[in-house]
Amino acid sequence: MSFTQFSFDPRIADAIRQIGYTVPTPIQQRGIPVVLEGRDMLGLAQTGTGKTASFLLPLLQRLMLGRKGRIRALILAPTRELAEQIHQTAVDLGKGSGVRSISIYGGVGKHAQVGALRRGAEIVVACPGRLLDHISGGSINLSGVEMLVLDEADRMCDMGFLPDIRRILKYLPGTRQTLFFSATMPAEIRRLADGMLRDPVFVQIEAGVPAKTVSHTFYLASHDRKYQLLLRLLQTTDTGRVLIFTRTKRRTRKLAAELKNQGYRVAGLQGNMVQSQRRRAIDGFRNGQYDILVATDVAARGIDVSEISHVINFDMPESVDAYTHRIGRTGRAERTGEAFTFVTHTDRPMVRKIEGVLKKAVERRTFPDVLRNPTSSGDTPGQGRSRRGRPQSNSRRTRGRRRAGRSPQ
Repeated sequence: MSFTQFSFDPRIADAIRQIGYTVPTPIQQRGIPVVLEGRDMLGLAQTGTGKTASFLLPLLQRLMLGRKGRIRALILAPTRELAEQIHQTAVDLGKGSGVRSISIYGGVGKHAQVGALRRGAEIVVACPGRLLDHISGGSINLSGVEMLVLDEADRMCDMGFLPDIRRILKYLPGTRQTLFFSATMPAEIRRLADGMLRDPVFVQIEAGVPAKTVSHTFYLASHDRKYQLLLRLLQTTDTGRVLIFTRTKRRTRKLAAELKNQGYRVAGLQGNMVQSQRRRAIDGFRNGQYDILVATDVAARGIDVSEISHVINFDMPESVDAYTHRIGRTGRAERTGEAFTFVTHTDRPMVRKIEGVLKKAVERRTFPDVLRNPTSSGDTPGQGRSRRGRPQSNSRRTRGRRRAGRSPQ
């Protein structure tokens, strides 16, 4: 099976080939025909399965026909990173089609966004809060929207965006196509979908569980030895790009700084950073300037980097859904990936929940000398560390790419 079965316009088909898409993923195989038909759809699928292309490709095909210069498709996303990712994908897939896309989100000035809106576009990818700012300021007109997409709807629920979404719906035409995508379906999201969708087609691709292309390992650790465990893993594991999740902004900053001091090419990503800093961190991680990205859950959605070989949960996520979305950053687009999670004695209830979703026991590993050598390192990396902690990888690939001085920080 290939993308030729959908009979896309030659300009879109050419963009598909340039990007390197070959075989449609299951959500694309089942979702693209539904969108092309103009039907509403409720799509449930885990992260990393190709949801973005499943709605963008048919939207672009339809937008090539009809009036240009006004907003005809609105895509709502919960985070700046995801909004920018969708926008960039729309630009890449729509190259040569004449369909224009702009992104709207907070953390940056509104002036450039207002200018882009005045110049005209057919697709707007927006975060709800900033979109409402433009609505109240009169700089955007949504009366011509024919297609509405809610991506990562469960995350929008988690972030408290549901009241904003309901306000936005009042400015949209009642007659439109609505596409609703989520990795999980809590009751509140189900109620929202029921109120928005008309006779929808339901497409479910193993939603709520991590992709089968990801393997899972629990590493036993005490709170004060996590950093030593992380160093040991980085020293002994042959990796591509590594995404490390922490639970707090402070720990993200400290861990990224300490790994940089150890000679790793690393960037941090957390919510207190301005948008330009967040963009540089993500772009540097994507293009290979950084091999490691340390992040809070702000990065669990919206980072589409296919070369991520490992996700490391330095801190256990707060929910099974959060675990699913973190792990969804690796094993994307049919590639394989590994998920390492550091487990302390207080994490046992969450361990049981994760294994319940995976429907199997997860392998436990440890480094005995790390466990039995408690030091004064504490919960914060860097305290009591000796210089012998500097990485000496057995992997030429890892060693050659990560040592300090290989690229500007």
